[in-house]
Amino acid sequence: MKLLHAIIIAFGLIAAPALWFALSYVFNEQGYGSGAVDSEARIDIELLRQQLEDTQARLDDLQKEMGSLASQPTPSAPIADQQDEEDALLRETGPNAILDSYAQVVLIADRRNVNDGLKVAGGEYLEEQLGRPREDLTDECQAMTNERLKDKLVLEDVGPIRVRMLQPAIDSLKVVFNNIQKADPDLYARINTAGSLCVRRIRGTENSLSTHSYGLAVDLNIDGHLDTLGDGKTQLGLTILADFFKDEGWVWGAGFGREDSMHFEISRRQLDEWLSEGVL
Repeated sequence: MKLLHAIIIAFGLIAAPALWFALSYVFNEQGYGSGAVDSEARIDIELLRQQLEDTQARLDDLQKEMGSLASQPTPSAPIADQQDEEDALLRETGPNAILDSYAQVVLIADRRNVNDGLKVAGGEYLEEQLGRPREDLTDECQAMTNERLKDKLVLEDVGPIRVRMLQPAIDSLKVVFNNIQKADPDLYARINTAGSLCVRRIRGTENSLSTHSYGLAVDLNIDGHLDTLGDGKTQLGLTILADFFKDEGWVWGAGFGREDSMHFEISRRQLDEWLSEGVL
């Protein structure tokens, strides 16, 4: 429509001067207003004059109409067109770029109470109940030499990850992942691990043991993105996983003095249960 208006206006701008030139020529050469102009010439001249006036009037109307259109807001696209644009955006950014937020980093709400009702076993209690995993410890991971424990170590694919842990922890982890898979298969598919068994002293100490040294802890993340230690934040997916782990007697590292939200370990209550059952 706008293109048509522009063409008409352009035609008017071109035609008006041409008509005026023609009339001027007739007036000058034929002596319009004198008896030298015959009837046929007069009719032609009047027709030209009328065309000129009509063209000028139409040109004025079109200019007013174009000015009015320019001042009006551009109508919004139909809903269907808007939906097409949004769908195109999603296709460009990938299926999960907007819709999926499991890996999104969020603040840990009330993190000091996330393990309410559960108690950390701790290195001293583990050593008291199970002995040391090995005598000489360094800052690097080493093999477990404790005869009582090493025979219970298992390397196995558990749910979406592969871990080396003590058998009771493996069995418990299977229950956790099975529950997650049933409740949220999309989250289950995104679970990754940053390690399980690692027999070493806690860095910065002389001889302190972590639960990882006993094969009773695992570090998890979403999509392979590691959490930043001690920043009070975590991936949204880990906050969901924490509830499933707590139901099975696991402690979440988000509640530690120095937050470590990738870390999940067996609670003292669960350890005592396994000891009483004789599986450890």
